[in-house]
Amino acid sequence: MKFQIGYRTIKTAVGTSIAILIAQKLGLHNFASAGILTILCIQVTKRRSLRTAWHRFVACVLAMPFSALFFEGIAYHPIIIGLMLFFFIPTIVMLKAKEGVVTSSVIILHIYIAHHISTGLFLNELGVIVIGIGVALIINLYMPSVEKKLEFYQKRIEQNFKQIFCEMIHYLRRGESEWDGKEITETARLFEEAKTIALLDVENHLLREENIYFHYFKMREKQFEIIERVLPIVTSITQTIEQGKMISDFLEELSENIHPGNTAYIYIEKLRRMKVEFEEMELPKTREEFEVRAALLQLVNEMDRYLILKSSFKGLKKSTDVNGVREMEAN
Repeated sequence: MKFQIGYRTIKTAVGTSIAILIAQKLGLHNFASAGILTILCIQVTKRRSLRTAWHRFVACVLAMPFSALFFEGIAYHPIIIGLMLFFFIPTIVMLKAKEGVVTSSVIILHIYIAHHISTGLFLNELGVIVIGIGVALIINLYMPSVEKKLEFYQKRIEQNFKQIFCEMIHYLRRGESEWDGKEITETARLFEEAKTIALLDVENHLLREENIYFHYFKMREKQFEIIERVLPIVTSITQTIEQGKMISDFLEELSENIHPGNTAYIYIEKLRRMKVEFEEMELPKTREEFEVRAALLQLVNEMDRYLILKSSFKGLKKSTDVNGVREMEAN
């Protein structure tokens, strides 16, 4: 396995040191626990970190009155810790703060070890809680941009689409192909990875509820399902006819314009005109020609659905072409 140090590891290491240092400088007892809280509150996204921090804060603060009630009201005994947890954990779960059970247990044990309840002890524990969680939240404000990763997946998927279309064109024109189909499995994998990253990007923006790339990948994924349906249709065509050449020319033009913008309406219109031309052509003379033309018509209808999906997508605002020029792009 490749040894790698990620952003979260760096933030955890730095944040833990800072939290312990602050708590120690302020003269707090159990200052090392501030570092534990920081470790537990640093998450992969800002929203998760904020949600986790709130759950742990609620649980830790609630642990103090519970400890006072059970330890002072009954006794400082290990059995009492277990008895208290019977009531404390369901309460935390009911408040939807179950992520804070572990950290609140640390506070409970601090009070148990101290063997007394006082305002000073509560203020000390509150200080540890605030420092540990606060440092984690501040450290987690920085999240590396995933824009480049999303652009990478966008371009890889579009390149695979183009290659798949090229193989379809080759088969329509020559009636044979040595393609191994690796782009199909690779594209399916790329979609899963890309959507995961796009969703994480949403979680890293507190006021954003959606990611345009996520919608883009979902749209492309639906197009990909159509491509998977089209491939068996293409391979079922056993004869090269005029309509097949027209469709292959159309697919070639389409493959050269697979981009994140939205000009699908141009190709929808071209496809419509081509269907009209088909209708005006001479009727098939043999059963084999009839079957080939039927398959080609089914292919045209599927490509129409493919383009309609794209036309419903408003498009990514900008994209960089191979020459580094910023421009709106096509299909």
